[in-house]
Amino acid sequence: MNTRAADAAGQAVPAGAAEGTSHSPRLIERWLPIEALGEESIRERRSMTALPPTYYLHVWWARRPLVASRAAILASLLPADADQDKFMHLLGIHGDPVEAKRRIAEADRQGVRLGKDAYGYPRAFTHTPTDNEASWLTKHFPNSDVPVVLDPTSGGGSIPFEALRLGCAASANELNPVAWLVLRATIEFPARYGHALIQRFHQLGEQFSARIKDRLGAYYPEEPQPEDKDRWNVCDGYLWARTVSCPYCGGKVPLSPNWKLNNKGVGVKLVPVTEDPDDRHIRFEVVHTAEQQSNGTVKSGKGRCPFPDCARIIDGDEIKRQAQSKQMGDQLYAVVFKQHWITGYTKDWKPKTKADRGFRAPRDEDDVDDQVRQMLEEKLPEWEARNIVPDEAYPDQTNDNRPHQYGMPLWRDMFNPRQLLGHGISAEVFHELVDECGGAGDCSDLDSAALSYLSFSLNKILNYNSRMSVWMPTREVLANTFNRHDFAFCWSHAEMAPTITGLGYDWTIEQTGKALQELTELAGWAPLPKKRKGDKSQHDLIGTDTAQRDVPVTVTCESADQLVDVEDRSVDAVVIDPPYYDNVMYAELSDFFYVWLKRTAGLLFPQQFRDHLTDKDREAVANPAKFASFKQVKGSGGVNQRAARDYQERMQAIFAECRRVLKADGVMTLMFTHKASGAWDALAKGLVDAGFQITASWPVQTEAEGSMHIKDKNAAKSTIFLVCRPRPEAGADAEPTWWEDVEPQVERIVRDRVGEFQQIGMRGVDLYLAGFGPALQVFSEHWPIQRGRPAQKPQRAKGAQLKLMEDEEWDPYAVRPEDALNAARNAVKDWRLEQLAQVQRRSHVDPLTEWFVLAWDAFKAAEFPADEALKLARVVGVNFDAQLRGRLLEVKGSDVVLWDSAMRSKKGVLGSISGEVLIDALHHVANTIRGQNLETAKQMVQTAELERDPNFKTAIEYVLNVLPTPSAAGASKTSPLAGAAEDGAALEQLRRLLFENDVPQSNAWRGLFGQVE
Repeated sequence: MNTRAADAAGQAVPAGAAEGTSHSPRLIERWLPIEALGEESIRERRSMTALPPTYYLHVWWARRPLVASRAAILASLLPADADQDKFMHLLGIHGDPVEAKRRIAEADRQGVRLGKDAYGYPRAFTHTPTDNEASWLTKHFPNSDVPVVLDPTSGGGSIPFEALRLGCAASANELNPVAWLVLRATIEFPARYGHALIQRFHQLGEQFSARIKDRLGAYYPEEPQPEDKDRWNVCDGYLWARTVSCPYCGGKVPLSPNWKLNNKGVGVKLVPVTEDPDDRHIRFEVVHTAEQQSNGTVKSGKGRCPFPDCARIIDGDEIKRQAQSKQMGDQLYAVVFKQHWITGYTKDWKPKTKADRGFRAPRDEDDVDDQVRQMLEEKLPEWEARNIVPDEAYPDQTNDNRPHQYGMPLWRDMFNPRQLLGHGISAEVFHELVDECGGAGDCSDLDSAALSYLSFSLNKILNYNSRMSVWMPTREVLANTFNRHDFAFCWSHAEMAPTITGLGYDWTIEQTGKALQELTELAGWAPLPKKRKGDKSQHDLIGTDTAQRDVPVTVTCESADQLVDVEDRSVDAVVIDPPYYDNVMYAELSDFFYVWLKRTAGLLFPQQFRDHLTDKDREAVANPAKFASFKQVKGSGGVNQRAARDYQERMQAIFAECRRVLKADGVMTLMFTHKASGAWDALAKGLVDAGFQITASWPVQTEAEGSMHIKDKNAAKSTIFLVCRPRPEAGADAEPTWWEDVEPQVERIVRDRVGEFQQIGMRGVDLYLAGFGPALQVFSEHWPIQRGRPAQKPQRAKGAQLKLMEDEEWDPYAVRPEDALNAARNAVKDWRLEQLAQVQRRSHVDPLTEWFVLAWDAFKAAEFPADEALKLARVVGVNFDAQLRGRLLEVKGSDVVLWDSAMRSKKGVLGSISGEVLIDALHHVANTIRGQNLETAKQMVQTAELERDPNFKTAIEYVLNVLPTPSAAGASKTSPLAGAAEDGAALEQLRRLLFENDVPQSNAWRGLFGQVE
């Protein structure tokens, strides 16, 4: 793609990029193919069955797409006049992904599937740069062997992995030991050891699998087999419900929100057994229609006794009391199995088979609780003495206290007894293998690397075999513990059948080996030959290749604000994906793995796994739990203020360290995703206080709509690339910069670029985020800034979860990044209001209606952050408490929930249809149509003389352009979008009846209602 084509696509030089600086501009300061890069990033993540190996080697809670990481590195190193076609080819974008996306969409509309080759070239991340391509990059650095790229907070390792693949010297750092080992296993080990490492891992994996099956197999009874010898069953998993005793009838109550097993009607029926008053329990039957299934026995934390002669509600506090007193148990309620059968034979008389999933009720033979308990009683004292199983307590000071509330005070309590037995035996066998490889501290480097991957296989079993692993009826699969980023309590959970051939440990070892092999190939080693017929193991194909490479990579485990191993001015580019403020508490989550890795990988790397738990104190996140004591200290500002300030100060220290190690002509590129402007304020304040200025910014859509962390949420889908340079020191006689002069510049540059961002597909909250980059760029270029006129202190909304501005000591002359973000919001707001009205009238809507329209336009959800609602209110001039709270919305925790017309009517807060607030009139009409009929609503509109009101017509057009349609809301009446969609459908009927010639129909509604003849 040449410069002219890029400019035509709306990707021209950002205003102000690298202006007024003495250094030579880099490519990323002048140009980036953001639309193509966004589509290729989404393409990389689109297929859950063909993800890059970095994603499934080991859990980490945030990973940048490889192609986006490579683009950030490459564009940060190349000069501004570098060949853009070579750049695209080196990225692996060997075609036009944007055009391919359009072609695929058109084919889909016509019911045609273009297949796996629809793009015309493989996914970009699969392209491994050739030596010639790498030399094209390094020739731009004649004074050094290879350019040095640093990522001080490397996380899952996308950035340093791509730096290494580009032929750079990669310097990766992580404070967290779990991430540190993931980094080494992602970047260093595959590149250094190649095929020899794959071979050794498979050898150790086979030894491990054989021993674990021998010792654990007796605790997993064989699946009953059909009489037909051409059919056989294989156990696939076990489904458990947590149990409590009913405080009223004494019955054993299994707790589950529902008893569905799949979406085809198969489920569980509860059969009470009450003959023995001292042993009231439930027996289970598998049924095949939804009508036969029993109702759930727990909802909103409260249980319901399933015994008909009781059927009373069990209070949530009683459930927690039993859990904390070790009276909560587990009861097996279903077994999942695969039924296989022979359908015919090949010419070689090999059977052709098919398989289907089945479910059955537990049998007496499935009950091995006594044997498991007996073995644990025998083993646990020995394991504790040998430090085989965790004895660490779940922390008291944490953001998620549910494990304590539900009786899991120790980390090992997150596993049912059979799961814990299996994990303990796994760790025991791992210790044996370490001893056979030379013993702790004396294993060869190759064996230490191979055993590291084996520890990851064990961690994968932990992730899929805990009391937080659940059965997903919609897909008929077992979901892992971290399909959510928390420790949500699960009333029912699933258990793998870990000793079945091809499943359990076999599967986790195979998956780890697959990731290792793919990482090795991506790192530049030749692909392994395909298996020959009759091969029993992959490592037989490798032979005795023990070649090793010198790899220019350094992986350190230390705080990013003290990179003691990195010399001053030694780094060509810092590329960093900083921690996401308060989105993910990495250390809290990773302790789940850390306490086991201490007892496996910790034998190999004792220095990194010496601490009791992971380091929460030095972690750069906005963690309210660290400041829980401030709740009781008057004047302390509260936990949110302290957490936000801590994040800002830690990021400032990290950025200052980056400035120390960066060469005079170096660039620091940040990739950041967060929908809350409080996070951006803290990040930008840390940047400018550390002495950086932003020279360019680029929004790239990196998250697909279908992502489980994006779908049906108001989450951001874009990553903002911020390009930074050390800011020149201001002279002693420099004049102060006034905000009154800077603010119009901020609004102007955002206004100039917002159309470009919208043209490439930025919508909703992402369009506002795209404006943050240019706004902060202008802000940082003029820093420090002060006001010439004092600002009025904004009134704090009661209970709104603002984390920064109002929590600081108020200085009417101070300027923060948040001021630039507000200016950006204002510019985007004006732009969007112009876009939402096709007919330009001499009319306006009131601020409250404007807020409602902009909120739906930005967040496209009924629920979104309270601080963002408040900031948007200030942009349009609405008082949050007086005009929004209890009138258009309610505050729930840190979020707001918008009300539809029916809820507002129920609450008695619809206001007057004839008043100045047009959203009141619209909701009056919508509620009347929904509850009565269209004719009554028509009479209301005519009586209030709204039919000729241009403001009312504008308001209808605005609202119909932002409210969800019924198809977007889905069929469920309980959908969060359902009420708003019904309002939209009602107003569309009104438009067609009264305003067909004055208010154009929006595209979304045209597809649903068609044109009126």
